[in-house]
Amino acid sequence: MSDYGIENVLILQGGGSLGAFGCGVFKALANNNIKIDIVAGTSIGGVNAAIIAGSKGDHPEKELEQFWLELAEGDSKLSSSFVDWSSQYPTPVPTSISHAQSTLSFYRSAFHGNKKVFVPRWRPEHFFSDPQYLTPDKWTYLFDHSPLVNTLEKYVDFNKLQPNGDPNTRLIITAVNVMTEEPLIFDSSKQQITPKHMLATTGYPTYYFKWVEVEKGVYAWDGSLLSNTPLREVIDASPIKDKRIFLVENYPKNINKLPENIQEIQHRARDIMFSDKTLHNIQMAKAITYYLRFIDELYHAVENRFDLENKKDKDKFEKIRAKYKKIAEEHGAEIKTVYYITRDEPSPSLYENADFSRNTIKGSIRDGELKVNEILQNICWEKWLQEM
Repeated sequence: MSDYGIENVLILQGGGSLGAFGCGVFKALANNNIKIDIVAGTSIGGVNAAIIAGSKGDHPEKELEQFWLELAEGDSKLSSSFVDWSSQYPTPVPTSISHAQSTLSFYRSAFHGNKKVFVPRWRPEHFFSDPQYLTPDKWTYLFDHSPLVNTLEKYVDFNKLQPNGDPNTRLIITAVNVMTEEPLIFDSSKQQITPKHMLATTGYPTYYFKWVEVEKGVYAWDGSLLSNTPLREVIDASPIKDKRIFLVENYPKNINKLPENIQEIQHRARDIMFSDKTLHNIQMAKAITYYLRFIDELYHAVENRFDLENKKDKDKFEKIRAKYKKIAEEHGAEIKTVYYITRDEPSPSLYENADFSRNTIKGSIRDGELKVNEILQNICWEKWLQEM
């Protein structure tokens, strides 16, 4: 529909340590020379997106992978001993062992934190710096996730993430206003993205992270509370160019069998809450494209009916032209294709999104790569080129 070309868009869901899957997805896209024009994410998806858009190096896929390997718990004696033990098992690792690893990693994170991302508020070193240390009944968070900023600053040049900042790609991340429930959209083409915005998009209250004041009187939490798949935000922010969407699903929509116990029920309920719910947005975008094409036909039919030499007719036609142009510019983008890149869950675990163990992170990255390569093998490249 659009005369302005087509954009490749990468949408990254939140999901804690599941975000390593998105790292593998981007790595495969980069290795296949697919340039991403817009990258959008929330929560850990927003973190991935920021590294992709603003990486200090020339190869953001390598920077992103290094970030995830740094987050992994490979330096933990507890984690290392478990990895040594579990490595005796064949691949794939038995379900019971996989669950034990996820559970162990979860409790380690809950009690000790992950020094690259968050630390518990009750640690003794906070005694003098935290004025509420001795009054936990007044606490509004349990974990301080500001260490994430120190880690990100090794990989992200925030000067790139602003208008005319020459980012690798346009960055869109989301949060939600704690006080009003309104969505907060941070767009590098319209504003400077700062570490403060990164803390806002990752401030998930159910993980007991704190809210962030992004501007005076505006307090933000993790955007996944409203939508874990920020596709609508991309369509609203970039309504002119047609789009080819790569949508990373950390939380699968479909399963092959019913849950068999309480933990699996909780796991499935969580997947449903955070799964992609943008189908309506995609259907609406396609409907609008259809109506705009119909209006375009009517527009040209009407144009032939006007006597443009007549001032009165010309004025009427100019008003119609202006209205049509406004509608086309605000809603003219067509979603050409959506590629769903969905993480598999062979052995679902309620604790999997807090599993930062090195084996799990590396496995998730590998799975993301394999999924993309499988999809790309089945793409009709002739159709792809025609869309361009």
